[in-house]
Amino acid sequence: MGMLEITLIICIMSSFFIVLFTTPVFIKIAYIKKLFDVPGEERKLHKHIIPSMGGIMIFAATIFTFTLFFPKEQVHDFKYLIPCTIVLFFVGVKDDIIGTAPVKKLIAHLIVAFIMVLMADIRLTSLHGLFGVREIPLEASVFLSVFTYIVIVNAFNLIDGVDGLAGGVGFLVSLAFGIWFYMVGDVVYAVLAFSLAGSILGFLRYNFNPAKIFMGDSGSLMIGFLIAVMAIELVEYDKALLPDTLAGLSKPILAMSILVIPLLDTARIFIYRAAKGVSPFKADTNHIHHKMMKLGFGHKKTVITLLSFNVFFIASVILTRNLDPNFAFGIQSFICLLALAA
Repeated sequence: MGMLEITLIICIMSSFFIVLFTTPVFIKIAYIKKLFDVPGEERKLHKHIIPSMGGIMIFAATIFTFTLFFPKEQVHDFKYLIPCTIVLFFVGVKDDIIGTAPVKKLIAHLIVAFIMVLMADIRLTSLHGLFGVREIPLEASVFLSVFTYIVIVNAFNLIDGVDGLAGGVGFLVSLAFGIWFYMVGDVVYAVLAFSLAGSILGFLRYNFNPAKIFMGDSGSLMIGFLIAVMAIELVEYDKALLPDTLAGLSKPILAMSILVIPLLDTARIFIYRAAKGVSPFKADTNHIHHKMMKLGFGHKKTVITLLSFNVFFIASVILTRNLDPNFAFGIQSFICLLALAA
């Protein structure tokens, strides 16, 4: 076992135990200070008050571990990643405590996205043959990248509606990205992914049904942002540097397959709301997890079913890695339509 493997194991264990041991303390404080989510709205599935803002522990553990093991020679990414994460974290904290207008949240998302695209230069420059697109012109690249950041961040916020779902998907996604970055030798993002995975795994101990605490927007926005950065970095990774086992994979399709649950639900709900003529930001009970709950799945079965589908979807992309990207995308789209129909 090499130094990188040991470092990644320490990362995931460090962030895991930080969240595991600090969350019970925060739960006590939340009850004392009345920092809890009160049931009442139709879309809320819990029946009694539950502490929120669990994202504070996820944020603290992830940033602590990532900063501690960050390769000091890669300061460029660190310089922009940490400030943007802090911005979205505090926007989420404010929303958890007193609420934030959707327009104000969108402005914060745009500011962060433009910092990452224009200043950090972490943006999409190619689709690597998907839809026949290879090199993307600068203006289109900026627009597509900003759109990608906003969609992924909001997608994780939207799926946070069932005990353990956002956390379970966040853990699976960050672990999948971590394995990818480990396999290609990208230490910075491997450390970030495993630090995030450990934090979420520790949080799931208290968030899985029956939940003792919710992550809130302070967690979902921060997780969504970090995952958006990792998704773009995966797509942009130099194909010439890939090991033979990954060479045939379409990177855009792989990134979308890893994010299939939040992306599929977001696309479906926005199309549904547009068809009904209501605001795409208006909260309702038409998400996939709400539909499954109405069918009697319950919290645990809903989460396990969706996570199982996510794993199956990633596996199907790996199995079809040598196919033409557009043909492979057609197969994955058909699988998604079958899943929605089911």
